[in-house]
Amino acid sequence: MPFEQIRQKLKSPSHLSPTFGILSSVTPTLLVGEGLNPSVGDVVEIHNELGEKSLGIVTTSHNQSFSITPFSFVEGHKSGDKVYLNKSGLQIPVGKDLLGRVINPLGEPLDGKPPFIHTTHTPIIKPPTSAMQRGIIDEVFSVGVKSIDGLLTAGKGQKLGIFAGSGVGKSTLMGMIVRGAKAPIKVIALIGERGREVPEFIHKNLKGDLSDTILVVATSDDSPLMRKYGAFSAMAIAEYFQDEGYDVLFMMDSLTRFAMAQREIGLALGEPPTTKGYPPSTLTLLPQLMERAGKKEGKGAITAFFTVLVEGDDLSDPIADQSRSILDGHIVLSREMTDFGIYPPINIINSASRVSNEITDSEQKRASQKFRRLYSMLKENEVLIRIGAYQSGSDFELDEAIGKKEWIEDFLKQDEQELWEFDTTKAKLLEIL
Repeated sequence: MPFEQIRQKLKSPSHLSPTFGILSSVTPTLLVGEGLNPSVGDVVEIHNELGEKSLGIVTTSHNQSFSITPFSFVEGHKSGDKVYLNKSGLQIPVGKDLLGRVINPLGEPLDGKPPFIHTTHTPIIKPPTSAMQRGIIDEVFSVGVKSIDGLLTAGKGQKLGIFAGSGVGKSTLMGMIVRGAKAPIKVIALIGERGREVPEFIHKNLKGDLSDTILVVATSDDSPLMRKYGAFSAMAIAEYFQDEGYDVLFMMDSLTRFAMAQREIGLALGEPPTTKGYPPSTLTLLPQLMERAGKKEGKGAITAFFTVLVEGDDLSDPIADQSRSILDGHIVLSREMTDFGIYPPINIINSASRVSNEITDSEQKRASQKFRRLYSMLKENEVLIRIGAYQSGSDFELDEAIGKKEWIEDFLKQDEQELWEFDTTKAKLLEIL
């Protein structure tokens, strides 16, 4: 090697520790190392005899050994492989170069385009914004969907959940929100979904337009650690743009797959299973992710939509139940409405936005309450109306609901290609009522 090359190599600081440990054993889910004294959460780099490298995270620490959960899989590792401590920690590239790109949780391009040049790095794991630094949610965040803007109005910096069973239409609704949202930056995390759904989501739901969007992808065939940190990586990117003063739309599909990844990790480490096999660490991890969204005083806001896959349409599922207690609102999708051909199938009776009363005017508030009441009366008396057992004049409010039934159902329906301005939605709602 020429002398100048040796000098340059010596001058460039290494991100790896000068000392190294070795793998003492390899289990089906974990790697066990010795010879280093890392902390839980430290990033390590494992080198085998062929010079191949892989990343992992220290998940447990004992007197003489430590356990590593790999970002890849345990295949290809064996006792005696060298383990180095990564001094820079777990970081991801951030910057305007990421717009229009599809990346994995480690920030590596998945779209075949050139690597990033003008980017900086930021830690993936950060504490949420402190309570006293949060801004008051006092502005409407329009998403272009009538039933959300009119009846479940979202605020800039709000955290909302989209609760749905499989095949009800949450991906379609996600695409409508991404295309209709008034946000200059959009960060989408696709966690634990099928690989074929990624190009479908880009071309079908986003219409191939990624100009203001960043996609972070960890598919179901990725390791549990990749699926777990995919959500945190996407949130770190959103926080970077928030600190730059942008209002960011953050969407994640799905929170349930994220929780399932932590379940796999927790059970492999020997944590006790609780309801549906979820270990305690899963329920601890949910607020650590979701509380990072919100409005920051003097900076931008992250308005977040998390989809929650409700198994068997059971809203008492532990992940759905815990999520509802953390989020600022929930949008429940109904399989029954899907069967009736109403899209998007938002069940407004079971859905709620906790900030809508603070950000809408009194006129819209009254109209929204009346709409809910009339729709609720129609659902309660649906069987009586269908069999002709209800006599007109028995209940004047129910008569009004029956008279406006077509208009009410028309307001709830919206074509996938159709996007409404907030003022138009509000005028339509007032016109009906």
